[in-house]
Amino acid sequence: MLRFLGDEPAGTLLLIDEGDEMTDESVIARLDRLESLDDIRQLAAKYSLALDMRDLDAMVNLFPADVRVGKDKVGRAYFKQWMDETLREQFTGTAHHIGNHIIEFEDPDRAVGVVYSKNEHETPTADGGREWVIMQMLYWDHYQRIDGRWYFKRRLPCYWYATDLNKPPCGDNKMRWPDRDHYEGAFHSLFPSWQKFWSQPPSDELPCVAPPAPLDQFLITMRGGSTDPSIRTR
Repeated sequence: MLRFLGDEPAGTLLLIDEGDEMTDESVIARLDRLESLDDIRQLAAKYSLALDMRDLDAMVNLFPADVRVGKDKVGRAYFKQWMDETLREQFTGTAHHIGNHIIEFEDPDRAVGVVYSKNEHETPTADGGREWVIMQMLYWDHYQRIDGRWYFKRRLPCYWYATDLNKPPCGDNKMRWPDRDHYEGAFHSLFPSWQKFWSQPPSDELPCVAPPAPLDQFLITMRGGSTDPSIRTR
């Protein structure tokens, strides 16, 4: 923990470290962590802007050159092709508003994160009209630093709902795109706590409280060893 030393000249604050020697290496590591956090947050913001402005070159370059596309394709060109088809077929316009962003490091060059996203879509319909579809979702992200630059290694979108602005999606199967069967979006599937909460009846007994998650393992602890769900993206 850092504290300030007293009796210093006006305007001068001297920091020391209690219980842990402050070395050049530790300072460099902490600064690198802070810069990495900001770089990763910028990734999410850049993704939203590039997607909404349909700058697909800018968007696919946020992923490594060997990004996997589907089951058997690799590379940014295939990713750009897939995104082009998706955006032309499903939307005439979009806006992605990112919110909560939790980032935890596996090592200095790898991290995982969760990003909330509230989205709006202008969506064509089969009869030639359009609907305004709102969506709430989150991304389960893996980040990797390659040659000094942070990239999305993988983005797994998990959806709570998508529906016409004037039709709140109460009930099951909250993914309700025009002219398509309704389906579940796996918004809660990343975290076993959702199913556990609803499967356990309320009790008058005082509940047990688990110990806090270890440092940089908040998300991993919440995942509880669960596997990534299968997501329908279009």
